[in-house]
This record gives sequence, C-alpha cells and structure tokens, in this order.
Amino acid sequence: NRKGVALLAVVATLKLATMAAAGGKPAVLLLRPVDAPFAAALRDRFRVLDLYAPGQALPALAFVAAAAAVPEPPRATVIWGGVRVDASFLDAAPSLRCVVSTAAGLDHIDLAECARRGVAVANSGEVYSTDVADYAVGLLLDVLRRVSASERYVRRGSWAAQGDYPLGSKLGGKRVGIIGLGNIGSRIAKRLEAFGCIIHYNSRKPKDSVSYKYFPNVHELAAESDVLVVACALNKATRHIVNKDVLEALGKDGVVVNIGRGANIDEAELVIALREGKIAGAGLDVFEHEPKVPAELFSMENVVLSRHVAVLTEESRSDLRAHTIGNLEAFFSGQPLLTPVHADSLAQ
Repeated sequence: NRKGVALLAVVATLKLATMAAAGGKPAVLLLRPVDAPFAAALRDRFRVLDLYAPGQALPALAFVAAAAAVPEPPRATVIWGGVRVDASFLDAAPSLRCVVSTAAGLDHIDLAECARRGVAVANSGEVYSTDVADYAVGLLLDVLRRVSASERYVRRGSWAAQGDYPLGSKLGGKRVGIIGLGNIGSRIAKRLEAFGCIIHYNSRKPKDSVSYKYFPNVHELAAESDVLVVACALNKATRHIVNKDVLEALGKDGVVVNIGRGANIDEAELVIALREGKIAGAGLDVFEHEPKVPAELFSMENVVLSRHVAVLTEESRSDLRAHTIGNLEAFFSGQPLLTPVHADSLAQ
C-alpha cells in the first residue's frame, strides 16, 4: 500500500544518507547489477548508492528519488540498457550531471533532454567492438555451416540412425551487406574480408576511408547481397530498417545476422520469411521484445539464437570496469569524458 511504499522510501533515504556521509568520496548512483570485482573497484573510489544492494526493496525510480534526497546527492550515475534515462528519470534526480552507460547502444537515453539539462553522457565506446565483431562472424559461420544444428543431430543419435546431415554453405565468396559501418561494422568487414567475402555497406553517407561498395538504401544493398549483417544503432530511421521488402530483396538463399538491436528488424516479418522459405536462415543475438523470443524460431534448424551476449567475454567485462571508472574519474576531476556521446550519436 501507499503507506508501506512511503515508509520504504523514508528508510531507504536514511540508509542512503548514512552511506553518503561516509568516506568523503564522491557519490555515484549505481543502477545496474555488477559482479564483485566491479563493485569493489567502484567502492574503492566512490560512495556507491546501489539499487541492487541486499535488502533494497524500492523500485528503480523511487530509489533514484531517495538518492536525490540525501545531503550530498550523487552527481553521476552508472546505468545499463535496462534503464531509461528520460525527462521523468532526470526529474527524479536533479543533481545528476553525468550519465555513464555500460551499453554501447544509446536508444535508452534521451540525449537531447540530457543536453538541454546540461547532463553529460558517456557510453562503453569501443570496449565491446572486437568481441561483437567476432560473435557476428561466429553466428554467420554457424548458420551457413549448420554447426549448432548438426551438433544437435549428433547428440540426438541421428547420425548413426539416419546418416549424414545435410550440407551447409561456404562463407568464402559470399557478398556480405553490412548495415552500419561504425566501430563494430568495420571490424566485421575486416574479418569477413579475410574469409574472402565481398563487402558492401549502407550508412548515412559513404565512408571515404573504405573501398567497399556503398548503397544509399538497404533495399538495394539486400538485392546485391547473400548476407545482411545488422550492425547499426537503433533510432527512428533504423527501426525496422530490415522489413518485408528488404527480406524479399535478400532472397531465398539469403541469411540475416543481427548483433545490433532487435527492433532494427521487423521481427514478425522475419519469422514469416523464415517459415515460408523466403530467406535461408538467420543468426540472432538480439530480439525486438527481449527477453521474449518468438516461439516459432525455436523449432527452426536454420536459425541460431543467443541471449544478447555478443558483448560479453571475461576480457570485455574487465575492460568495461576500467572504462566505466575512467569515465567517472574524468567527470569528477573536471576532465573530458573518455567516450562522450551527444544528441547526434544515434544517427546511423
């Protein structure tokens, strides 16, 4: 009930005030779960007001408001993709002047609103880029060569009972269209070049630094590609950038790999295209309504699924910890952020 929630808020505020009064360190609002080394590294340097602390029972926005009520409220916060930073969030925490996101994508942050209020924003920069590029190539190899599907075939005992598994397709020589040739897309292109692939791309404008063929729209790119790799940011222009028409242009032998954001693809149309054989397969690390995944995909042997983990390795986790702390230390010392992002950063 309301009285219970109000009491929790008062208790939480008192606890946060006690935490904020200790140590003489700058306060940081922590709004994402972290592992023990990450938590320890933050607490060595900052007074951490932790949404996920044991015994903390407030919803996120109420916790943010409680943190804002302490005598020396936090001026910086660490968030992840599950936290929406918008006007309501910033209203609840008027003391905040820096948002450090541990995500590479920025679709969860209203950058224009942050800029209007003088709130600096940083993201993970290139921390994940190498690992995501590796993972994209892995997904593509898996789909084309049917690695996961044939592994399941062996485990079921079907090899002995039914004979050889159907052949896959080689990666070398494939025409790969990359949507979004940024930090990650460029690394994917270099890796696939080493396999002998022919690289095409689509982005807001041509890149002078590359010799790959540029396509001004994704439909034309798909029509000239055997594979589409989605590596762009999610914004108004790129939501459902891979739609029914694009999938039909890719064709029945085409493959889609998505390591961008789930909503970059019209998921309902993707399911139909796979079910009806309008494309040959897909490798998907992200989904439109995570953690929900369309049930039809589970039974499709030509689809490889993973749970939004392309960014995660032991090394990237360690790098992220150092990078996040580096951004916070830069902010509190009045230095430029390591990886600042601005209102135009959501452009493809």
